[in-house]
Amino acid sequence: MPQNLSSKLFAVAKEVIPGGVNSPVRAFKNVGGEPFFVRRAKGSRIEDIDGKSYIDYIGSWGPNILGHAPNVVANRIHEVAKEGISFGIPHPAEVEMAQKIIDWVPSVEKVRMCNSGTEATMSAIRLARGFTKRDKIVKFNGCYHGHSDSLLVAAGSGALTHGEPDSAGVPRDFANLTIVVPYNDPETLEKVFAEEGENIAAIIVESYPANAGLVFPKPGYLTLLREITQRYGSLLIFDEVMTGFRLGKAGVQGLENLTPDLSCFGKVIGGGLPVGAFGGRADVMDMLAPVGPVYQAGTLSGNPLAMAAGLTQLHELEKNSGFARLDRLGAHFESGLHQLLAEKGMPYRFNRVGSMFCLYFTDREIVNVDDVMKQDLDLFKKFFWGCLDKGVYLAPSPYETGFISLAHTESDLDDTLTVFQEVLQKI
Repeated sequence: MPQNLSSKLFAVAKEVIPGGVNSPVRAFKNVGGEPFFVRRAKGSRIEDIDGKSYIDYIGSWGPNILGHAPNVVANRIHEVAKEGISFGIPHPAEVEMAQKIIDWVPSVEKVRMCNSGTEATMSAIRLARGFTKRDKIVKFNGCYHGHSDSLLVAAGSGALTHGEPDSAGVPRDFANLTIVVPYNDPETLEKVFAEEGENIAAIIVESYPANAGLVFPKPGYLTLLREITQRYGSLLIFDEVMTGFRLGKAGVQGLENLTPDLSCFGKVIGGGLPVGAFGGRADVMDMLAPVGPVYQAGTLSGNPLAMAAGLTQLHELEKNSGFARLDRLGAHFESGLHQLLAEKGMPYRFNRVGSMFCLYFTDREIVNVDDVMKQDLDLFKKFFWGCLDKGVYLAPSPYETGFISLAHTESDLDDTLTVFQEVLQKI
């Protein structure tokens, strides 16, 4: 088969698509070089257009919790598609999905479907502002909630009472309504609320930040978020787009036994198709049109194919004790990696929860994004390309989480560890 087809196609793509990609991380900017193009994927593996196969730890950035193209999901999509692809009218699967989310996540009393995680978080913020009649929100440096204007804001200077636009095209006035604080820093959070509490509509947080690798809260930190929002009459929004329905039926809030006011979901509940959802307290959700004054809409929201794929995937997870199996696979991988890197004698941190993981080349404790930024980025690049050359595809960025699926076998994981060992011996 001809080689370098990906390189040739990427050259064409750059002529017709900005940067040659439809989402920036796909451009491999954080590791240098060029991306490959996928021809097909099945189970734990993907195959590029040059015919090379890789063990995949991206899984479409999280949704493919059963693996790529599971027969049960593909067959269900095919069955539903024969009856219609999109209606723009209510259909039964929307209600079934809403009921499933409510059954699995105790904090959710009502839920609305949308089409992406960005749309879910954007809508939740608007809803929080409408409910509280306040304008400002608090987010955390290193937490990513999609690319809407209010949330694409980086930390400012000084007392962190004003954010700074993190992208061209975001008006400074929008950024001024977003207060950005360091994650895992209770003192700064208390200071911000002491100064601005009566103006803050909500805190939005990736409860386990997974867009700066994978960062865990210090003991009691998430409880503080719950307590401080209640104290000041603000809402607490958990962004569980990535962790929801991957770390258990109730996501992080289930693991931590916490009750946010609103939650945002996506990824797993679409079975690999575009999807989003946000839900929570009934009195808050009833502020949405057509019941209340907060407008939110979507032509393709609750798309029948996405609902069918997501419901089928959730059913399989429940039927086959999927979350327990995923945790066992993750623990097997973690144990082998610790042994390997201990023998190598190099500094590292490995954060894992269930089937989500991130390897950092640093001896620093990972508390927030500042620690993530201080890892050995050059070593990561060498490690990434070495693994890719040997057929293991990790996230092309040191700031992303890896995912294990139910299609991965212990043999896949052991083969991956062997590749890690071979690569580390050469760098």
